[in-house]
Amino acid sequence: MKKLTINDSTTSWQLADKIREISGENINTCMQCGTCSAVCPMFQQSGSPPRLVMALAQLGLEDQLADQRIYKVCASCLYCGVRCPRGIDVPRVMEALRQITLRQNIDMIHPAQIPEADMRELPTIALVAAFRKLTA
Repeated sequence: MKKLTINDSTTSWQLADKIREISGENINTCMQCGTCSAVCPMFQQSGSPPRLVMALAQLGLEDQLADQRIYKVCASCLYCGVRCPRGIDVPRVMEALRQITLRQNIDMIHPAQIPEADMRELPTIALVAAFRKLTA
């Protein structure tokens, strides 16, 4: 997978600033309480908690951040944002990370790799939504 970067010499504050620019959220106010991870319905499917993504983004660890799936599969259900004691809209942060990736022309879903049987069974609206959300 291609590295999630803003440019070739990204620092942690540059990544945090880019996330703030896109989402309007200051990730540096996250105190790593874990509330977002505790309520995330996608945590089991992704294998990476939102708390980890927030920590990696705060530290500017782009290589490790690119390997996390949670921001790619975030359902934007708003549970984490509603319960965050610091008032961080975590789904907006996840969307900002998706946007940073998509702006580098990195598709997160490839239509040709979806089995034909699944293409027939999945609701068309779900496929269209996935393509809009996960392709550049």
